[in-house]
Amino acid sequence: MTPETVNHSHSHSEGCSDGEIGKLIERLNSLKEGVRSAADLARCGQRAVEPLRRFLLDGKPSGIFQPRQRAVEALAELGARDVLIEYLTTERQISDPVDRYGEEAVEGTAARLLAEWRDDEVYRILLWLLRRRALPGLIEALGGFRRSEVIPDFITALGDSIGRSFAEEALAKLGEAAQWALMVTARTPLPSADHETPTSLCRRRSALRLLAQLRVSAEEWHTLSPMADDRDPEISARVNRIALAAPDESGRKRAASRLIGMLPNAPWFLQIEIEGWLLEYSDITRGVIEDEIAARRLAADAGGSTDDVLPRLLRLKHKIEAKQ
Repeated sequence: MTPETVNHSHSHSEGCSDGEIGKLIERLNSLKEGVRSAADLARCGQRAVEPLRRFLLDGKPSGIFQPRQRAVEALAELGARDVLIEYLTTERQISDPVDRYGEEAVEGTAARLLAEWRDDEVYRILLWLLRRRALPGLIEALGGFRRSEVIPDFITALGDSIGRSFAEEALAKLGEAAQWALMVTARTPLPSADHETPTSLCRRRSALRLLAQLRVSAEEWHTLSPMADDRDPEISARVNRIALAAPDESGRKRAASRLIGMLPNAPWFLQIEIEGWLLEYSDITRGVIEDEIAARRLAADAGGSTDDVLPRLLRLKHKIEAKQ
């Protein structure tokens, strides 16, 4: 929905009586009829705006959030921009965590729908709200504006487990405009390298994940390369993933060897990703994989020890050959 389609809703029938609107408001709470009631309220036109406003602003937040969410959707369809702003900027103290979670879902819906207006006032309001509480819906809504001023706020949200995926998506939309900030974040453990917080570590991992989607220049790779042997396995792996696409061919081969060496001890999810990277960049990794297979076979023949990595490398070799 866009402001243009919202304006069309103003021409819908204004013929609903107050009694009919009241019944439709009550039916918003119905599991069976709630969605239809929201659509019917939108068709009632401007006369439904004030009852919907009271339902939303005066109603009690609940873990069962769909009725309030439907009210938000009806208000957006009616073009009630000011009511959505009023709702989002009204302070609510909600002690129950289930009710708080439900209301955040409603707020997220309101933010996403309000962002359809795409004007400066809406942008400023959403940014002000984000800086108070980094809700996923606010991050998603602001991401749609694709404005570089909000990059530091998205970077901060990378450290939050709930908002991280939304912040990553928003930063990915900004592409190269976010690259410098991502480079700084990836290289900066906070408060220090020896006492890095879990939040900072998560933020740096996300930054590297996003940088892997961008073209990293030789100069940029030079600043990242010291982290190729980072003590955190995921940081090290993601830096070496970036190296696979770097301009330096010898560095690409070293990265492939490092990634193979990480396979035995990396977390399972990282093992899967590493195998995917080795397959994706088979033009550079094929020779390294073949050399590793030969070396590990010799070691196994000499010592009789088992090698869990060798079967994986053999499977990768077959996949690469099938891909050629």
